[in-house]
Amino acid sequence: MKKTAKLLSLAIALFAGLSGTAQAEGFKVGADVVSSYVWRGIDLGDSPAIQPALSYTFEGSGIIVGAWGSYAVNEANGADKYKEVDLYVTVPAGPFSLTATDYYVPVGDNNRSFDFCGEGPNVVELSVGYAKDNLSLLAAVNVAGNDTAIGYKNAKYCEAGYKFYNKDGYTAKGVVGFGDADYYSDNERGRKNDNFALVNTGISVSKDRYTASYIYNPNTEASHLVFMASF
Repeated sequence: MKKTAKLLSLAIALFAGLSGTAQAEGFKVGADVVSSYVWRGIDLGDSPAIQPALSYTFEGSGIIVGAWGSYAVNEANGADKYKEVDLYVTVPAGPFSLTATDYYVPVGDNNRSFDFCGEGPNVVELSVGYAKDNLSLLAAVNVAGNDTAIGYKNAKYCEAGYKFYNKDGYTAKGVVGFGDADYYSDNERGRKNDNFALVNTGISVSKDRYTASYIYNPNTEASHLVFMASF
């Protein structure tokens, strides 16, 4: 199983990264429409997708609890439409944030929520993020659930992002991410899948509610061009 989703705010799947702007207190709802769901260098679902989000930020503490999902529009290679529902809690600490995420990806009859056994559809990840000015950093590790389906426990991922352009309403950000290649690669096309490898590079350009991203996974040599509209 290749777990998915967004970390931190879980609203930006194209490039996992942190925003330097605090979320307003209270409820927040929204949705993204993406031409394909590419996360940490891997294409999940091979289809356009609708990605709803719901969160609540507590007054004073800034703690965020939320849910995020991704629903593929089309089936991929005869398989069921990709579906993902994630729950998360983020605790801010100055420029740092600590996040616990439950990734739920049902496959076939294996669809029981909150089943954290080795054969269940859930994966629990812990992460720490840092955001200051134009720089963002992320480190994450799987700690429980079904992260053994491809023979790799406690898969790890780390990433650096930098916003290098902000002019005329456009912003641009570059991202470089490293992860356990057995976990963050397409096994059929993956290379050097026994090590910690560069699995996610790219540039994302945004204006208003629209984002276009070019993503390249050096480990699989796969490229993606993704369009996202946020509502």
